[in-house]
Amino acid sequence: MTPYLIEARYVGGYRIHLVYEDGTRADVDLERELWGEVFEPLRNVEMFKAFRLDMELQTIAWPNGADFAPEFLYERATA
Repeated sequence: MTPYLIEARYVGGYRIHLVYEDGTRADVDLERELWGEVFEPLRNVEMFKAFRLDMELQTIAWPNGADFAPEFLYERATA
């Protein structure tokens, strides 16, 4: 089971600092993941910065409906 994501803040570029309830903390660079119809608009840094922490889904999400699977983000944070 993936630990709960409790904090997410913009760092710079396409990097987001993630904090999990198990103490895991990491800056995750998502630049290479921004491809495909829903993610292409996020290549605009201003749009990328508009993410929010979705407590229900336990992930980060954007106003255009884009989000990443919680397991994917945790895997990136612990790699």
